[in-house]
Amino acid sequence: MTTSHSADRDLDHDLVRAATQVAAARSRGDNHTVAAAARDRDGRIVTAMNAYHFTGGPCAELVVIGAAAAQGAYDLVTMVAVGDRGRGVIPPCGRCRQMMLDYFPDIRVVVGAGERLRAVPVADLLPESYRWADHQEEGGGPTP
Repeated sequence: MTTSHSADRDLDHDLVRAATQVAAARSRGDNHTVAAAARDRDGRIVTAMNAYHFTGGPCAELVVIGAAAAQGAYDLVTMVAVGDRGRGVIPPCGRCRQMMLDYFPDIRVVVGAGERLRAVPVADLLPESYRWADHQEEGGGPTP
């Protein structure tokens, strides 16, 4: 395996499996083609699907953030998105990266493919990033 021991330890294989199972079982046509799974600090796994719409519906990662909040999982530590039809792990889009950074600045995101799968800090996916909380009045950042 080409990843370091630390990177493999950080790779949440159960999370990848959970998202893959949801993508395989729940994908329907063009509206729901990506599943996401996130783990809360307490170990809970929350899954969700995207809701594609020509107006730009929410990605699976954003739906998982809302689903996690609805379930009381407010401290997400790792997230992954998986495409349907066996496409495997897919990286988050820019909007999702920014939302994860704003809501969970320490979250790790699973990226890569095959033996190159690894979990990286979301901040590594957005170098020199804008941080919404830094530009709000005290206490004005997002509340997951």
